Parts: sequence; structure tokens; C-alpha cells
Amino acid sequence: MILEPLAGKTFGAVVRGLSLATLADDAFTAVHDAWLRHGLLIFPGQHLSRSEQITFAERLGPLVPGLEAAAISNLRADGTLRDAPDDDMMKIIRGNMEWHQDNTYMPVQAKGAVFSAQIVPKTGGETAFADLEAAWETLDLALQARCEALRAYHSLVESQRRLGESTKAEGSEYMGYGLDVADSPLRPLVKVHPETGRKSLAVGRHAYAIEGLENDDALALIGALLAHAVAAPERVVEHRWSAGDVVLWDNRRLLHRAQPWDFSEPRVMTHSRLAGDQKTEGAPLGAPSGA
Repeated sequence: MILEPLAGKTFGAVVRGLSLATLADDAFTAVHDAWLRHGLLIFPGQHLSRSEQITFAERLGPLVPGLEAAAISNLRADGTLRDAPDDDMMKIIRGNMEWHQDNTYMPVQAKGAVFSAQIVPKTGGETAFADLEAAWETLDLALQARCEALRAYHSLVESQRRLGESTKAEGSEYMGYGLDVADSPLRPLVKVHPETGRKSLAVGRHAYAIEGLENDDALALIGALLAHAVAAPERVVEHRWSAGDVVLWDNRRLLHRAQPWDFSEPRVMTHSRLAGDQKTEGAPLGAPSGA
């Protein structure tokens, strides 16, 4: 295995010289260790089949039911492009162009993801990542202390609504994942990684209120923390996809988002979501006062 840390970045590495489809146990251990150390691993030219991707992802832990190998695509099953402004699948894709962590709006946050590219547009459609661990470490001590005492409510319904991308109540093609959670998970603004013990910020587009703060104050703090997290070039990586690439990221440490592309071009990706552990990624459910 050849591991190439990304130059000038606080996280991320390119991995060459192995096949994820035929990974020996010792090589898998090295990959797993590198994932925890670097947060983001990029495997060029793997060209995994759907079943090979699931098999590799399952070695990292259980997968979220229904998201074992989900298509993230602007193509319909019949091969035609989605282009209607009110297409619910496109609303979710446009929402995913905002900085977020997966499943913070669910009772159990995701641990990570395996993501692969089948068809990519000529330009655009990159996936960007940001290092919440390095963002935490560069906060001033007073703001760190303030954040450690606070918890935020997370909701996919709220984050889609704020973008004007609410999905249809009936007859939607979107599977509804994340939209059927009656109450909002209440998560600390500071996440302690269960495997590394390191701290990181825990903000993103799904955070919409903070326990004990007025709405305007909460949104201002969430916005300021998010802006800080993605402000420094060394804390942001943008991966330009080639067909066959596979990426593995740690959802407990990183933000991510899709970059825009020309929707007249297809972009077909496969997403395997790693389920979090209830003990470390679970959160109590509730609603902000006055909601």
C-alpha cells in the first residue's frame, strides 16, 4: 500500500497499490488505521461493482439499512435526466451542496461513508470536505469553552425548508429518509471521536437551533462556527472525480458537500453509509422551546 498524504492539508491521503475488491486482512487493517489518522482516503481507479463496494464497506462496520449502496444521481432508472425544478430527488441533491455531516438529523449519526463514481460530468460535481477537528483546534479558548457547554438541534426537514427545497408530502420519488423523524436529535457542538479521543466541532447545515439560546443568537453562532470550519484552505479538500474512484471518509470528523455541475450532464455515484454506534453516535430527541 502506498499512502500519499495530501500536501498542505490538515487531513486526507491518496491510497495506491491495492485493490479494495481483494483486500487481504493485513492490508485492510492498514487502510482502517489510515482512515482514522487522515479522516479521508482517496482510492483512484478502483471500479468497484455494487456488490464489491458493499463487501468492502461492511468490513468497516454495519451499514445503514436502505443505504447499503444507494444511487446518488440525476439520472432516472430509465436513463433520462432529471431536470424539473420540483423534482424531489434533485431537491435533495441541491441540498447536499451545502456543508453537512450525514445522519446528524437521525437518532444515530453515521460513522462514515464509502462513495464511488460511475459517471462524472465534464466539469463540476466535485465533492469537497472540511476538517472539523482542525477547526476546533484553531478556535480561541473562550469560544471553545462556550461551545463545550452547548447542544444543537438537527433536522433534515428544517435544513431543506431553509433552502426552499421541501419535498412533496405525497407522491414523492424520494424515499423519505430523514424526513420522517418527528423530533430533532440534540447533539453537542463539540464531538469527541470514539476511536481517536480527539475533539472536533459538530456543525453543518442540519443544525438549526441551540438549546438555551434565542433563535437569532443560535443561528449566528452556528453560522460563525461553520464559516470558521471551512475558511482556511488547508482545512478544505476538493476531490475532482474520475469514473472508478472510491472515497472513504470519517463522518465523525469531516463536513462534506457536492459542488454544482451542469444538470444537463449525468453524474452517477454510489453511496454506502456506515452506521454509527448508538452508544457514541446516538442523541436524545426533542424540540427547541417555542417550536
